[in-house]
Amino acid sequence: MVEFFSLTIKPPKKSPLVLRMVVLLFAMVCGVYICSICMRQINARSNGRVLSVKVVERLCEVPEIQPSEKPYLHFPQPKTFARAECGCNPVQYFVILSTQRSGSGWFETMLNSHINITSNGEIFSNKVRRSNASSIVETLDKIYNLDWLTSASKNECTAAVGLKWMLNQGLMQHHVEIVEYFKSKGVSAIFLFRRNLLRRMISILANSYDQNAKPLNGTHKSHVHSPQEVLSFSISIFL
Repeated sequence: MVEFFSLTIKPPKKSPLVLRMVVLLFAMVCGVYICSICMRQINARSNGRVLSVKVVERLCEVPEIQPSEKPYLHFPQPKTFARAECGCNPVQYFVILSTQRSGSGWFETMLNSHINITSNGEIFSNKVRRSNASSIVETLDKIYNLDWLTSASKNECTAAVGLKWMLNQGLMQHHVEIVEYFKSKGVSAIFLFRRNLLRRMISILANSYDQNAKPLNGTHKSHVHSPQEVLSFSISIFL
């Protein structure tokens, strides 16, 4: 009996090292490709223009008034405080133009007695504030933007704000710039002058005498108090 022996030859197994190298190479190629795409996107963002998004606030509605009065209504946005629920309450700007001893102090006191009216007094009695047109405009901007805080300043619901300005406090020297400012801002000018010039001169002399002599217990009286004083100072004018 003849026996046959068969020799089976199996193919050699693939080396795991080669397979690992192929996988590693593939991973490296994919990583380089992903990194290149990311770098392109970063460069595109850095080189691109930055878009500035402006927040548009809702404008306050002007109440039903005559068209001619609309330029005189304003909606200030103070930097020192928030107007809160009164932010859309319109505010009117005014200025009292006068001369010394003309009753402007009394008139301003009457205005400030109202809860929603603010008159800030003689702001430009300070020489630095009226030294040039730029400082005057800067001061006016603070006053009309409700950022000028004085003892007369009212709450956030102020309906009118202004000041008292004497003619000899830089007003005449820079009248061109000031008039243009008043026109552009819609400022109402109140001209207050004393009709009786003789009484004004008497008041000036009496105030000067009281300020220098201080006859009443060493204090200064701001105006003439009695008819006798008026008579004495009126006589001194004509002597």
